[in-house]
Amino acid sequence: MSEKLIQSVMRATEIMELFLGQQKELSVKEISEGLGLSKSTVHGIIKTLVYKGYLYQSGENAKYQLGMKLFELGNVVGSQLDITYISRPVIKKLGEQLGETIHLVAYVQGEAVYVEKLEGSHSLRIYSQVGKRAPLHCTGVGKAILAFLPAEEREEIIDQLSMERYTIKTVVDKAELKKQLAEVRRHLFAMDDEEIEIGLKCVASPIFNHQGKVVASISCAIPTVRFSNDRQQAIIQGIKEAAEAISAAIGYRRENT
Repeated sequence: MSEKLIQSVMRATEIMELFLGQQKELSVKEISEGLGLSKSTVHGIIKTLVYKGYLYQSGENAKYQLGMKLFELGNVVGSQLDITYISRPVIKKLGEQLGETIHLVAYVQGEAVYVEKLEGSHSLRIYSQVGKRAPLHCTGVGKAILAFLPAEEREEIIDQLSMERYTIKTVVDKAELKKQLAEVRRHLFAMDDEEIEIGLKCVASPIFNHQGKVVASISCAIPTVRFSNDRQQAIIQGIKEAAEAISAAIGYRRENT
């Protein structure tokens, strides 16, 4: 970096980042050892962080924990995160890479809703449009979300699904749907094999927030005539990488879930 970094600020952030691991509270000794610094060096920074509310010292064991100021800031960040805005650069890059239609779907109050659509370089008229609901049982984006909901919520939703048939390939058996969802959880992507439109396939992957909860999904829709084995692998890889990038941008860390 050409910019000059302020060492004390760097060390303050490194102290707070120590709590990203399994430890919920740390002593001055543990903090100094974790950063490879002397106790005297970190002591003043810790006291400042406590004074500003970024750290809290327990009265029981004198160890330090993350303070409420970080919780307050986290709530502000969460309220400012617009997944559609954040996803656009990723969607644009993926669209250029694959040349196919890309969708972003958000999970809102028990429903999957199309919130972004980037048309591919090929003319393609398909079911989706921004603001429209995506059926959970027969779209890639719907299944990618449904598969990663908490088990109790997922079962409750499946119980209430009408399992409407859109094509001869639409899965209308709930037991079969559950088998598919288990595969989605195992491989981190979902397939729509002409289940909502004949001649159209879709690959989708889930997007997780900072709490590890599924909040959206991203997909690529492609006509079956262009869905060769080689293309399938490239699309699956591209979609999974895009979902990971968006998840990371909104705070998801696999090790924290």
